[in-house]
Amino acid sequence: MVLDAGDSTNSGLRIERLDAIDTSDAEYLISKIRTIPDFPAKGIMFRDFIPAMSDPRAFAILIDALKKSISIDEGSFDYIGGLEARGFLAGAPLALAMGKGFVAFRKAGKLPPPTLKREYDLEYGQASIEIEEDVIPKGAKVLIVDDLIATGGTAQAAAKLVEDAGADVAGFAFVMELDGLNGRGKLGGYPTSVLMGLPA
Repeated sequence: MVLDAGDSTNSGLRIERLDAIDTSDAEYLISKIRTIPDFPAKGIMFRDFIPAMSDPRAFAILIDALKKSISIDEGSFDYIGGLEARGFLAGAPLALAMGKGFVAFRKAGKLPPPTLKREYDLEYGQASIEIEEDVIPKGAKVLIVDDLIATGGTAQAAAKLVEDAGADVAGFAFVMELDGLNGRGKLGGYPTSVLMGLPA
């Protein structure tokens, strides 16, 4: 499948699982994804999915593409876990569309105790995410969803939280991968689907 990458800041677009949907729908979705150079700091290319989610057609296409591209059988997991914040926007409607429960992985300090917490490394320093202690039943299987995978630290921390809860990671699903950062290498070989990739 050959797709139009839209504006020049989206050059280098790599199609991975986006070919699970119709070409015209895929091109429409891509046209709604913006790239903002030098935000939030010089040298960073910020990939902005909010215009796609504010457009009803593009948002419906995005959720349909995620559903059709997941690397595992729909019956092999019980919950979808979304990573704060844009993972909520993709994960919650995907869970609804697939008849699954939704688990919110929040930044530290946003949930009432008791919680489970995991720290992960950032480029400068550390951050942490939490889930409510009893939100995932023991033995449940969780598909972890986010809009983007870069270095993989947040997704890896989410996987460890699932295991801390006595549940199992079923796999991962991302809208986009930033190429060249080897984020997938931190995910332990779990089934992973990515709709598209762009250079970091």
